[in-house]
Amino acid sequence: MINSIRPTTRDAIIDAAFAVFSKDPSAALSEVATLAGVGRATLHRHFASREELIRQLAKIANEEMDQAVEAACADVASYSEAARLSLQALIPLGDRFGFLELEPLEDDPDLKSAYDRQKRETEEMAEAAKGEGLIDPAVPTSWVVQAYDHLLYAGWESVKAGETTPEQAADLAWRTLTTGLGTPRK
Repeated sequence: MINSIRPTTRDAIIDAAFAVFSKDPSAALSEVATLAGVGRATLHRHFASREELIRQLAKIANEEMDQAVEAACADVASYSEAARLSLQALIPLGDRFGFLELEPLEDDPDLKSAYDRQKRETEEMAEAAKGEGLIDPAVPTSWVVQAYDHLLYAGWESVKAGETTPEQAADLAWRTLTTGLGTPRK
């Protein structure tokens, strides 16, 4: 007899929450409970509030995004290549995590620490890419970081709207970051 692997109740709630909130960030917890196959009381035994559940989803999202970038960039030879591969690794995750960009999560010390670390890493990548000649050194690093983050979000939104595939969105984000929106000149 084959024994099927059944996720824990907590894992089922988390998976259901990602599925429900990625489609409708304002969905009720009752929708999460229904999709997870549990009652609201069970959901609340695992997560006392919507805010606690959202914080847990954000922590998982940060871990999974870090893992995706690390895997994509394991053998890169330059920071410029790491920047491109990071976009390619992160844009497909927007369908699952994009809704978290709109959540006010700055009050959680663990999440703030993770966001600050990710920002520092993006700043370091931008500075190194400047040194490699990819980005004009006259462009402030803070501008590059904001552009990178906003292009990532634009990619997530474009895929979510069905306008592009993740690959197309990553290519467009990279093109915009590296050459702008102008027509290529000959």
